[in-house]
Amino acid sequence: MQDWKGTRVIVIGAARQGLSAARYLSRHGAQVVLNDRRPIEELQEARATLRELPSGWGPIIWVCGAHPFELLQATDAVCVSGGVPLTLPLVAEAHRRGIPLTNDSQLFLEAAPCPVVGITGSAGKTTTTSLVGGIGQAALAQTDAPPAMPAGESVFRITGSSRIWVGGNIGSPLLDRVDQMGAADLAVMELSSFQLELMDRSPQVAAVLNLTPNHLDRHGSMQAYIQAKARILEFQSSQGVAVLSRDDPGAWSLADRVHGKILTFGIQAPSPGQAGTFIKNGHIYLRTESQEQALVALDAIRLRGEHNLQNVLAACAIAAAAGLPAQAMRVGVAEFEGVPHRLEFIRTWGGADWYNDSIATAPERSMAAIRSFDEPLVLLAGGRDKDLPWEELAELIVRRVDHLIAFGEAANKVVAAVQAAQEMTGESAGLTIQYCSSLSQAVTVAAEIIEPGDVVLLSPGGTSFDEFTDFEERGECFARLVRELP
Repeated sequence: MQDWKGTRVIVIGAARQGLSAARYLSRHGAQVVLNDRRPIEELQEARATLRELPSGWGPIIWVCGAHPFELLQATDAVCVSGGVPLTLPLVAEAHRRGIPLTNDSQLFLEAAPCPVVGITGSAGKTTTTSLVGGIGQAALAQTDAPPAMPAGESVFRITGSSRIWVGGNIGSPLLDRVDQMGAADLAVMELSSFQLELMDRSPQVAAVLNLTPNHLDRHGSMQAYIQAKARILEFQSSQGVAVLSRDDPGAWSLADRVHGKILTFGIQAPSPGQAGTFIKNGHIYLRTESQEQALVALDAIRLRGEHNLQNVLAACAIAAAAGLPAQAMRVGVAEFEGVPHRLEFIRTWGGADWYNDSIATAPERSMAAIRSFDEPLVLLAGGRDKDLPWEELAELIVRRVDHLIAFGEAANKVVAAVQAAQEMTGESAGLTIQYCSSLSQAVTVAAEIIEPGDVVLLSPGGTSFDEFTDFEERGECFARLVRELP
């Protein structure tokens, strides 16, 4: 772990990750300059969280409203929050001057005293991370149960003194709690491409769930996006374990970058000599070099959709790589009801079931949600576009959706793609299309057109930033509007 005492570190971005980094660095004796483009008047709540630092912590200085190059004088490191692009002139200038760049996830991996599981992918990260955490919690009561993987093939063995920590790109940054962790613990962290793109540490267990077009407005190209994701594997040792999907071409394309062992997951059984999870006889099975065992019955899974089946397959493979017992997987999967804003059932109203899938900020994720239902669909899609292709989603909408309600900034783009798909396929009957300026109006329209047996699905395919601060606020607004229907 690096000694930060007496150093001067610029932390860019005063949101969740930046505040966590500022606290950690200050706690370890660094002089922190917390820099944010917003004016100081908008940061009173953030400042209040750092106002009274314990004795012995380093000072925290606020510089707000701009990113002046003068901050880089006599600076030892620049800590970049995930929402801050590396193209920001201050970050680019720091890199040009040879000043080291870091972020809260890098700081955590440098300081963590215990094995770490890192999970990334274009979709399913939060569900899989939360599920692995639930399996870990179930394992705390089963310290006498043998691990699913044979001895010597996993990176961790749970003991009576172990604790499970879950965070990263979800919940609280793990850096906030790293000083409470011990060698017997296990940390499970979600990692985004924004965090990974400048990291030079990898977790002991590194999982890539899938790779489909996402965040191209940030990374510029699919190649750059994949390269950012691949960094989760790049710095593993020969003792590390990589968990990759056999069914996703993007994730599987990274197999030749693995430095240690590979554990795979997918629907069909892995190739001979390949270890991984798969489906057989109504169960999820795990095959290793020396054994094959049933882990979880499929009818115990409470999540809808094939994409969630892939998430459970991934979670079982990750849990096995981490050294957790099969019995903990059975309990963890059976008790897991999902994560808010991810195909979250809100209520039945007007004879229709209403679902919140606000996390679908890319067309690929909306497609997975649509495929999770056989019922007639009323789809709420739109938000803000991320420069991603809509054509494939549009074709699925034409085939599968009964009523499309397009809302937000991307409404025209969504409808144009759907109309183009109608012309190309010749399928125009049966699908109605309506425009709405806001999510509130979209819910009102949906309530007027539903019929008993329908599913109303909020699965936008775009980001929330045209109307909300994030997808969570959008999902909470949708849930509130639906619950308020008379």
